[in-house]
Amino acid sequence: MTLATFDDICHDFDQTLLACRELYVSSAHLCLEECPHLVPGKPEAYVELLDNLHRGLLLKIFSAVASSDRICSAAEQKLAARLLSHAWEEGMDEHRVREVLPHVITQASGLSWYSLVRPFDVMPPLQQRVGELETIVMRIANLTAKADGVVSPVEAGMLKSIQGEIDRHLKLIPLDDESPSSHKSTTAQARARDVALPNMGSDGSAKQSPTLEKATLTPQEQIAAALAELDALIGLTAIKQEVRTLVNVLQLQRQRQELGLPQTPLSLHLVFRGNPGTGKTTVARIIGRIYAALGMLEKGHLVEVDRSALVAEFAGQTGPKTHRKIDEAIGGLLFIDEAYSLVAPGREDPYGHEAVQALLKRMEDDRHRLAVILAGYPEPLAGLLTSNPGLSSRFNTNLTFDDYGPGELAQIFRKLCEQNQYRVVGAAQARLLLALAWLHEERDEHFGNGRLVRNVFEQSIRRLANRVASIAPMTKELLTTFEAADIAVQEVPESALTIDASKPPRLRIACPHCSATVKTFATWLGQIVRCPKCEGRFVAEWGEPVRE
Repeated sequence: MTLATFDDICHDFDQTLLACRELYVSSAHLCLEECPHLVPGKPEAYVELLDNLHRGLLLKIFSAVASSDRICSAAEQKLAARLLSHAWEEGMDEHRVREVLPHVITQASGLSWYSLVRPFDVMPPLQQRVGELETIVMRIANLTAKADGVVSPVEAGMLKSIQGEIDRHLKLIPLDDESPSSHKSTTAQARARDVALPNMGSDGSAKQSPTLEKATLTPQEQIAAALAELDALIGLTAIKQEVRTLVNVLQLQRQRQELGLPQTPLSLHLVFRGNPGTGKTTVARIIGRIYAALGMLEKGHLVEVDRSALVAEFAGQTGPKTHRKIDEAIGGLLFIDEAYSLVAPGREDPYGHEAVQALLKRMEDDRHRLAVILAGYPEPLAGLLTSNPGLSSRFNTNLTFDDYGPGELAQIFRKLCEQNQYRVVGAAQARLLLALAWLHEERDEHFGNGRLVRNVFEQSIRRLANRVASIAPMTKELLTTFEAADIAVQEVPESALTIDASKPPRLRIACPHCSATVKTFATWLGQIVRCPKCEGRFVAEWGEPVRE
């Protein structure tokens, strides 16, 4: 391996270490902002906890790869020096690295993978960051394996093993999980802190953890920021207009109140109709922030529940269980997913009815402190509201979340790539668009929308990792480029992805210069094309498939 190549590895390694810290620390602040009721202890302690977890995770990844072949090469020791300097925030010379590395590897091997990534499993806002976390984990693992220019079969096996650990542990679990594993993970997280911040002959003083101070925004600035985040979402044109209308109405009410004018009572409760993965939870969080900025709710946080979180299995338990969840949501929003499942259709369901009655009473008693969102498939939701006058009278605002089109789904994939520092070659873009068009055409009410795209993205990362695992020397381009072979959607037949060179599929692409719609061939993606309207030239990327 040339010196320049190893320098590139070191640069990428340093950047990924920083990206890991930023991900964990910013995630701590995101949890404090969006789900403070789920954060244990003091806010500053939670930021410190996640900062320590990021250190433990990095040491765990490096130790697993570097020790897999029982030989820690000179190049790997140089990476270890950079890693330990990052984790311990002090300089590390070669002698010190050789002295402490065996101890670090031994201690890190005792950490469980799940304890180090658990916040991304149990904290709702962080579940959308799993792809970013997976990217960082596999990038550190690949850089470590390729540090000396040769990936041994044992190291290649360890890369697959690490990928398997991430796949196995980053699955959604109930937010009210109280299994013994949650208590064991607390101990393991403390051990991660000890490994990441050892007292190696120092004075043992606590290190200051990043706090990322945030500027205080005025209510209008908070509303503007929330609406800007809404506008940045892919698609959802009708929803964006509905939310802006809601904001205008609420602002009108507040202004009339300030002038002492009569007000029309308005309900903050909403119905979100739409298939899975259409952005309902994301929009709900934004609305919660808007409600808080307008002074309608104290906090504006979101508590997500379904039937299992509200309805118990035995007599006398449903009421208290429902009230506990509602208490968590006081000052914010209670988001009930698949709300129609609260009452089982076609049979007696006394516990479900008990939960609904408790909900109705609290909606009345706490009408100035609680907003409820009923979410789920359109038809069952309509049936629930029709069959229960008490519910229908309290929910006057309905928002319909349409399925994303193929082009919008591709834009979601593109956004995930940008967030995680990946690029997609033209042939891979074309393959993905064809797959998404086929899936959209064949979709039913269970179509995954954004969730489907995230699954494809994460599967593409796995295929990329397997493709480059045995390639050396490693380059940044290899680590960050999706080729056509990396794009695979299991449900799509290969025949739907084959391009007929004599009649390639056509796409609609917006000209970046004049916004005119330009039609081009899928085979031209990644190439420079010319807009027939303004004569401007640009690289053809993504687009919306044309049905012919």
